This record gives sequence, C-alpha cells and structure tokens, in this order.
Amino acid sequence: MDDPRARVLITASALADRLHAAEDLVILAVRNVGRRDLSAFAGDERIPGAVDIDMPTEMAGPGGGTNGSRPLPAIAELQRDARRWGIRRSSPVVVYDHDRGLQAGRAWWVLRWAGIADVRLLDGGFAAWKAAGLSSVRTAPAPAEGDVVLSGGHLPVLDADAAAVQARDGILLDTRIRANYIGGPVGTGQPARGHIPGSVSAPAADALLEDGTFAEAETLRHLYAALGVDGTRPVGVSCGAGVSAAHTVAALASIGIEAAMYPGSWSAWSADPDRPVTIGGRPG
Repeated sequence: MDDPRARVLITASALADRLHAAEDLVILAVRNVGRRDLSAFAGDERIPGAVDIDMPTEMAGPGGGTNGSRPLPAIAELQRDARRWGIRRSSPVVVYDHDRGLQAGRAWWVLRWAGIADVRLLDGGFAAWKAAGLSSVRTAPAPAEGDVVLSGGHLPVLDADAAAVQARDGILLDTRIRANYIGGPVGTGQPARGHIPGSVSAPAADALLEDGTFAEAETLRHLYAALGVDGTRPVGVSCGAGVSAAHTVAALASIGIEAAMYPGSWSAWSADPDRPVTIGGRPG
C-alpha cells in the first residue's frame, strides 16, 4: 500500500541505508543566513555529501511590499543553482536543516513546485541524524554540474485574492506562532499585526514531537481534523513569509492531503493597506 509519508519524509536510518548503498542522491543542507556565500560553513559538521544552500537567497526571490518578504525565486535562477548543487534530471533529493525541518520545509516545497518529483525532508533534521549515532563529516563536497530542467507551477499556489477566498470558502491555516496570529496594536508606520479574516491558527511546530520529528500519521490527522481539515473543503496555508507554511504543506502531504500555499503570506498581506485584518484568537 502506498504510504504518503514515505513520499514526503525520510528517516535518518533510511537515508543512511541509501548512502551505504551508494545511491546517487543529492543532499542539501539548508542554511538561513541571507547570503549566497556559504564558505563559512565549509568546515561544519554535515551529513556525508551534503551541499550547503541558503534558504533566504536561493529558495526565494527579492522581496518587498505586496510581493512579500520571500516570493518565489525566478525559475531560471533556481535552475542555475540546482545544477550547481549537482541535481540531475533523475536525481532524488533530500533536504535537511538544524531547525527540525522548519527551514528545510521551504526547500522541499520550492523544489517540488519547480518540478522535482522526488524530494524528501529529513524527519527531525540534523539532530535526528546525530541522535541515531550516524557518522558525519566536515568536508563540503564539490558536486559535478547537474542537468536538471525546472519549471514552475507543480504545486498549487495562492495569491492574496485567492487566500481571501480560501479563508472564506475553504480552510486557510495560519502557521505562525499564536501570538502573531492574535496580533494587536502597532506603532505608526508599522505593518499591521493580526491575521487574514477567516484564517485558522495552526502553528507549524504543533505537528512535531519533542525530538523534532513529525508526529505519527494518526496524530496529524486528528490535529488537522480538529482545525476543520476533514477532506470536505479545499485547504490553503499561509504564515509570515512562506517558510513555516511550507513545513505544514509537507505535514499535510504526509497524510495524503494536498494544500495550496500563499507564498507572500502575512508579509505581503499586511503590506497592502486595503487588506482587512482580524485581531484576536478567533478566525473572524
């Protein structure tokens, strides 16, 4: 029987087995520093063969205003980077981070959106690899140039108008921490705090166990069903700037539920003074 979780996540032990079998994997260590020069990480501990990538600059385009802080990257630039990382047309890809997958989830989503079908998120991130007692190295690889061909649109995306409709006619999950969802007063010239009217608070980290791995499928089904995700209405996901929302899209995909993401999320919505804002703990 097909297991949707196995199409989204990979355990540390399963990844180790695939490396031991000398499978032709591309492993990406997702950093969050906001610059393409990642030479400072070259000697850092890593899963063998892992290539460093920078989430803010390589998994997003230049942001600002109603584009949001982290819009989708230009497909030509993403393809150039993906080839530099060694991704080939047939490459399985594994992404991981040092933050329980909350950063690497964005890489998982962008690469899937760009047409790479076989991308898996390391369940629990680098901490899970270490906890399993698996070997690491301190030498960054120099991968051979890849030949992957990318195109956008392979995962569903919402813009601001579609997000507003989603919150009214379907389910729109807001994956920010609850205090940001609730919002409140702001100073002059500061962006609004609160949430898209009708959206439901669903902090991304609620899908994780204490060790940073995803909760088992049955728990995730109960978690999201309690928020209205019961298969009867379409699902969308937003956050602050399209990062934790991607993690939740992955969590939902692991239990067989497809969800559209609003990449601009609150950073784009709140930049438009004509967009309504709800303050408080209820969807509104």
